[in-house]
Amino acid sequence: AAQLVESGGGSVQAGGSLRLSCAASGYLYSDNLMAWFRQAPGKEREEVARIDTGGGSTAYVDSVKGRFTISQDNAKNTVYLQMNSLKPEDTAMYYCAAFNPVLPFEMVVGLRTAGFAYWGQGTQVTVSS
Repeated sequence: AAQLVESGGGSVQAGGSLRLSCAASGYLYSDNLMAWFRQAPGKEREEVARIDTGGGSTAYVDSVKGRFTISQDNAKNTVYLQMNSLKPEDTAMYYCAAFNPVLPFEMVVGLRTAGFAYWGQGTQVTVSS
């Protein structure tokens, strides 16, 4: 069955770092678009970063550029989100998502988000000031 399993959330103080991991079933991972989203209480879900696991290209929302890095490990079918210089406004539930493998995609954060058909269970990130 299609599966995304996240780990790595937690609580840190502002300025700290966390790394999130998302292990994916093989067919969801290979040559596909994967992304990290977040949703804070009372706010809409927001795409944070995306990666083309086939070519390695990445894209980020402006608010995390220079602080967050999305990366991949092909041997483990895993996508990571390294989060540095965390701010209280980064507090949210973070979700890993995989695009429908049969659909085309572009490397623009926020584009065609309806195509993300597979979701992880979410991992909480809390940043205190």
